[in-house]
Amino acid sequence: MFKTLSPGAIGIRAKLTDALALARAHNFQGLEFSIVEATEWAERQGVDSLRRMFAEAGVRPLNFGLPLDLRKDEAAWRTGLGSLPRWAQIAQALGTTRTATWVVPFSEELDFATNFRLHVNRLRPVAQVLADYGIRLGLEFVGTASFRAGHRYGFLHTIDGVLALCAAIGTDNVGLLLDSYHWYTSKGNLDDLATLSNADVVVVHVNDALTGIPVDKLPDTTRALPCETGVIDLVEFMQALVKMGYDGPVIVEPFSQRLREMPADGAARATAESLRQLWATAKL
Repeated sequence: MFKTLSPGAIGIRAKLTDALALARAHNFQGLEFSIVEATEWAERQGVDSLRRMFAEAGVRPLNFGLPLDLRKDEAAWRTGLGSLPRWAQIAQALGTTRTATWVVPFSEELDFATNFRLHVNRLRPVAQVLADYGIRLGLEFVGTASFRAGHRYGFLHTIDGVLALCAAIGTDNVGLLLDSYHWYTSKGNLDDLATLSNADVVVVHVNDALTGIPVDKLPDTTRALPCETGVIDLVEFMQALVKMGYDGPVIVEPFSQRLREMPADGAARATAESLRQLWATAKL
């Protein structure tokens, strides 16, 4: 497992050079980066220049957010799909083997069966392109009940639900983006994690939940740093990752206003410290 900085996940807007500097300064082992920005850099200055940047920072280019919107109309999806080989080629040249996106757990227009078919039909060609370049795709389920409330049709919001989608896609390079908050808010348990293997999990997010709020009332976009409140049993969560042999990035995604209000260096430092505390507490 690699302590990985995702600037956007902690409210930092940073160019690749600045993101690498922050990751290096605070001893992150990996970086989640924009493949669109990296591709533009490589096309201007060459992929070797891009590789040197990461190597000189001592930071691994571990994963990128999928820059393709599955949730808009078909024209937007097809445009993104057409650009995907170009992005995937640069990722492969960097040695990056993971990307991820999230699954909206509701729809106003599509019933469950129709929505499931749409996700399979849109994700399968994406996964096929990524497979050609040795890249795995993680799908994040959103377990927060309050986020689903009030919408016409419910959709996938648990480990089992997203794994069923992965199986239906059928390309063998699709798995979970496993987020500790969504595991907790979906009322997942350790038995659920015990059924998973390293092949099932592509990317991991860690965070904590606010205190004094029933799980079904927890908001989706306000959380806490790992080990900040102790509401989520992150020691058991991390130990489950060890048992399954997980070997990918571990990213902090706290949706914390306190963190967003800090200068970039302070936010990166606080995030790094939360991961150090998590590693120490879980005896990793």
